[in-house]
Amino acid sequence: MHNKIAKILKQLNAVLLGKEQQTKLALVCLLADGHLLIEDLPGMGKTTLAGALAKTLGLDYQRVQFTSDMLPADILGVSIFDKQLQQFNFHQGPVFTQVLLADEINRASPKTQSALLEAMEERKVSIDKLSYSLGQPFFVIATQNPQDQAGTFPLPESQLDRFMMRIELGFPNKDAELAMLKEQTAATSINAVIDSQQLQTMQAAVKRVQASDVLLNYLIRLVNESRYAAEYTNALSPRCSKSLLNAAKAMAFIEQRDYVVPEDIQAVFAAVTDHRLNGVHGVRQGSQALSQTLLNSIDPLQP
Repeated sequence: MHNKIAKILKQLNAVLLGKEQQTKLALVCLLADGHLLIEDLPGMGKTTLAGALAKTLGLDYQRVQFTSDMLPADILGVSIFDKQLQQFNFHQGPVFTQVLLADEINRASPKTQSALLEAMEERKVSIDKLSYSLGQPFFVIATQNPQDQAGTFPLPESQLDRFMMRIELGFPNKDAELAMLKEQTAATSINAVIDSQQLQTMQAAVKRVQASDVLLNYLIRLVNESRYAAEYTNALSPRCSKSLLNAAKAMAFIEQRDYVVPEDIQAVFAAVTDHRLNGVHGVRQGSQALSQTLLNSIDPLQP
């Protein structure tokens, strides 16, 4: 399986040049069966990375461009009356897929954003008193523009908390941008390295990665610090605790270990906690500073 992991990362890094850490974190998120939020300025490669992830993992996906006039039915689907049969038939929306690429999710209204809450948490959709299960695996990969840009609606804390990770791409370095201008990328030749069954096998292996009581105590002390220290406005939820552990297990799996070490938690900590600590009111630099302060405040060797 680890040979496949190396091939996946190699292909992703050929598509998005100079962003090895971000592509690794994105893969960690999907191996941990979480949802991914990619935030940055327009034109930074957010949609490219999301599409490349779905294709590389051999998953069916739908891309939805979120706009201010979009309605929940445009995502979930709608019941249409059939005159001949004299009954309503449900027509599935784009959410019924394995990967939903929610492009520029914060350009839709809060009403439309909330349509994804049940799907992201419970992997099902409830319409007209009926529930419809979503496919397995199911991921939401959402892209988001900075909140200070025109035409954006901030994601509420309840939805931010449903994203296991939030990553930023940042500007490419000189060599990477030069290679991009020379069209030395693999953007037009993305092949499936694994299929959905192999991905689920990897996810099952991630769940079997061991975490000692000492490691779990370190994790609990981290999240508790956010709950009781005055400098943290938004405390980390129990869902965040689970996300942090699952992401750390996925990082350990990628590093070819069957046990978690403190460095695994530290490697994923900012991506898992940044968007939770400051919520809709924080700026990106501020949330990064908070997560780093929190991480530095707890010694992993302390009992």
